[in-house]
Amino acid sequence: MDLITIILIAVVVIVVLALIGWFVSIYNRFMNLKNSGEATLGQIRVAMKKRLDQIEQLLGAVKSYASFEKETLTQVTAMRAGLGKADPGDLNEVEKQSRSLIGRLFAVAEAYPDLKTQATVSELTASIRSIEDEIARQRYTYNNIAQQLNTMTETIPSNIVASLIHMNKLDYLEFEEEIERAPKIAF
Repeated sequence: MDLITIILIAVVVIVVLALIGWFVSIYNRFMNLKNSGEATLGQIRVAMKKRLDQIEQLLGAVKSYASFEKETLTQVTAMRAGLGKADPGDLNEVEKQSRSLIGRLFAVAEAYPDLKTQATVSELTASIRSIEDEIARQRYTYNNIAQQLNTMTETIPSNIVASLIHMNKLDYLEFEEEIERAPKIAF
């Protein structure tokens, strides 16, 4: 082999190694974003379950003062059961339903002035406020992760890797505008 052949082989090997390194780097970034998104969705599910648990406890406190629809408790139980396998679209629906439920529950509570001063109700409403903030933070984090991954799947050169590994865009958590606002929790 002459010197030119050795140099050509070396250049080809370096180019191939650089391409492999580039591919692995982009692949690892995709996997990092995908796993971060899944972990954040898990945290959102946990926070929504906590919120539903708090609603159920608040419902128990309100029930002692007023008769409340049996279907409300059934709805809370069904929503909690569905959280484990919920995708972003399902979480949007659970968000909508649980906020509607909170609004109805607080309307019942406001109809009974003695209930407003009960320590349990005050603690539960404060807890729900805290959970609402947690859900908002986690939703913001998830949507940022989704935006980064989606941008990578659409921009050159990472879109090449995305198509090779069949990486799909992530759905955003888009709670409806009136649902996006935390319910008014004031007694």
